[in-house]
Amino acid sequence: MELGSVLIVDDDEPLRLLLETSLRKEGFSRIAVAGSGEEAVRRCRECSPDVIILDVMLPDRDGFSVCTEIRGFSQAAILFLTARTSDLDKLRGFGLGGDDYVTKPFNPLEVVARVRAQLRRLRDAGQTLERVHDFGRFQVREAAAELVVAGQPVACPAKEFQLLAFLCNHPGRVFSRAQLYERVWGEESLGDDNTVMVHIRRLREKIEEDPGNPRLLCTVRGLGYKLVRPLKGAAGE
Repeated sequence: MELGSVLIVDDDEPLRLLLETSLRKEGFSRIAVAGSGEEAVRRCRECSPDVIILDVMLPDRDGFSVCTEIRGFSQAAILFLTARTSDLDKLRGFGLGGDDYVTKPFNPLEVVARVRAQLRRLRDAGQTLERVHDFGRFQVREAAAELVVAGQPVACPAKEFQLLAFLCNHPGRVFSRAQLYERVWGEESLGDDNTVMVHIRRLREKIEEDPGNPRLLCTVRGLGYKLVRPLKGAAGE
């Protein structure tokens, strides 16, 4: 069962790692992290998380202003994380659109339980957790396993779709063939680079306007592949 995606925002790297490790042990696989307010807003736009664990005290701006900005484009559940214990702070957080509040120090399993509770609340409220990735020329609907290109549904075999969905969840990030093989096929690469290359080529034939000159699913020479989100207003997008 899909557990939903989580964005962890805290400038304390050991604490971020603790939360990420705890979430992964409990079955969460789609986790993004940010160490500042500005990075949090950017990552939220990129990853469209279902739940955001948001520290109130950040190096560049406070979590309350980050929450306000995120609420302008996202309905993700926001769980404030803070050393502050004042009821006034809690009321302020809830008033700005926060959904829950955890005071430091905390048990990481409690945070995981609260994340699960927020996901249940979203489901009970009828809000979809389906991730729709829009790259202009094509869209990927993960829950329905659908690929739409230039407004038309396109048949996509399971592994091709899983590879594309994985890249959609990490836009702009470069992955080697070995990394893609391990993350999508679920086993360590045994030097079978051809499998990844064939699937990349087939995906380009589906999503690219000119597969021989790809603008979306790009090769980074000597490193691997990355999926590029097109600039708004780009021709043909």
